[in-house]
Amino acid sequence: MQIREILTLKSGDIHSIAPTDPVSSAVAKLVGLGVGSLVVLENGEMVGLLTERNVVQGMLKQGGDLKDAKVSTIMVSEPVVANADDSVDYARDVMTKSHIGHLPILDGNKLLGIISFHDVARACLKEANFENSLLKRYIKHWPE
Repeated sequence: MQIREILTLKSGDIHSIAPTDPVSSAVAKLVGLGVGSLVVLENGEMVGLLTERNVVQGMLKQGGDLKDAKVSTIMVSEPVVANADDSVDYARDVMTKSHIGHLPILDGNKLLGIISFHDVARACLKEANFENSLLKRYIKHWPE
């Protein structure tokens, strides 16, 4: 299964924020949208990724006070990315090894979307259930 297939199951919405926006706006957006990450866009191009984890780490780094902090101070400026034609197994592997929960998906330089580890797990379970049903059908009709 390819990452592209996961993207077809998700809405095409890409939630974003500017690097110059205050972290408080980013937190409000994360909570309001019920998402775990925001793409950081500048002039229409991805310049980083901001996740809930980055906010928590930023709080620790800034002594708990992010009141005046800008998104650019706590975002990941070079996030791990994947290609739409990469396999779901590749996504699972890179996310596990990199300890990340959100993976931007590119097609060349074009951002297609973000997948979460939850999306990857759901796709893997769906694929495993399909294979399981095929095996059960095969065993049920086993020649004696």
